[in-house]
Amino acid sequence: MDEIKKEDSAEVKKRNNQKRKKIALFVFGFLIITGAVAILFYLRYKATHITTDNAFVEGTIHIIASKVPGTVKGIYVRDNQFMKKGDLLVEIDPLDYDVKVQEASSKLSAEKARLAEIEARIETSKTHLSELLKTKEVAKATLQVREAILKQAEIDIRRAENLYKKDAISKERYEKTRTDYEVALAQAKAAAEQLLQTEMAVETQKAVIRQTEVARTSQLSIIKEKEAALNAAELNYGYTKIKAPSDGYVTKKSVEIGNQIQAGQPLMAIVPLSDVWIIANYKETQIEKVRPGHRVKIKVDTYPGKVFKGKVESIMAGTGAVFSLFPPENATGAYVKVVQRIPVKIVLEEGADPKHILRVGMSIVPTIIIE
Repeated sequence: MDEIKKEDSAEVKKRNNQKRKKIALFVFGFLIITGAVAILFYLRYKATHITTDNAFVEGTIHIIASKVPGTVKGIYVRDNQFMKKGDLLVEIDPLDYDVKVQEASSKLSAEKARLAEIEARIETSKTHLSELLKTKEVAKATLQVREAILKQAEIDIRRAENLYKKDAISKERYEKTRTDYEVALAQAKAAAEQLLQTEMAVETQKAVIRQTEVARTSQLSIIKEKEAALNAAELNYGYTKIKAPSDGYVTKKSVEIGNQIQAGQPLMAIVPLSDVWIIANYKETQIEKVRPGHRVKIKVDTYPGKVFKGKVESIMAGTGAVFSLFPPENATGAYVKVVQRIPVKIVLEEGADPKHILRVGMSIVPTIIIE
């Protein structure tokens, strides 16, 4: 009996061992299949979801600087304050620039007065010229009359000479005819001289007008120069009020009332958070299939669990190293192959950040979905 019991016990243990082996094989096979499926899904996910943690929020930063030097009279902003486009940020004491505007305006008025005087001289000269032209026409008509009278007197004197030789007329009549001829000759010469003097006066007056018109042209140039000086003075006066170039938040304020500032000196910055994007520096081995328009899921270290949506807008035309201050020179012989990174610009979908909680410089983990 004892031997039978021992045989039954050994048989049970054998069956139990076989059963456990089958279970172990099943579990091992299940784990292998599960692992293979998981690896397959992981590889597929990695092939269609391109991720990097080398990404940051970028945005437009307006550096606010004065265009003119001066003393700060007023500051109307605080750090991190939201400003609308056109809001007054800083005011420079405008007194010196107001004086320059008045000085430029006074000089312009003086030059305009000189122009008015020159134009009055031109009008007077033209009026005088018109009168001289009329006098010239009268002198010309007078000369024509005197020449006609002289012509008749020449005929009369020749006829009188013939008649006097024949004793047909008296000596007194002959001498009177000669006197008439000499008078007509003198009057014709006087009329010719008068016409000549009038013509010379006309030409002189025309020269005066031309000279005055040249002076007018020169004066117009001077007025344009003074107008430009006045415009510049008014612009500089306007530059004493520094206004916001766009909607945005004030950052890096480094100016206080009473500071003496120079032209071009940075005073603060305006950051419009309504216009931000992401620069993701992907490895060159990751972007083979990346194209503009691909959807992007964006995670921000500051807001764990929150996902923003965006899309690829463009891929930079070169690696980051190429555009660095000191790009590498690979032809030196000390070349070591390093996987380069290429910046990819990602823009947010409209309405993805309605409260503008993203800040320039935040760390981002974008995932590009390759469809």
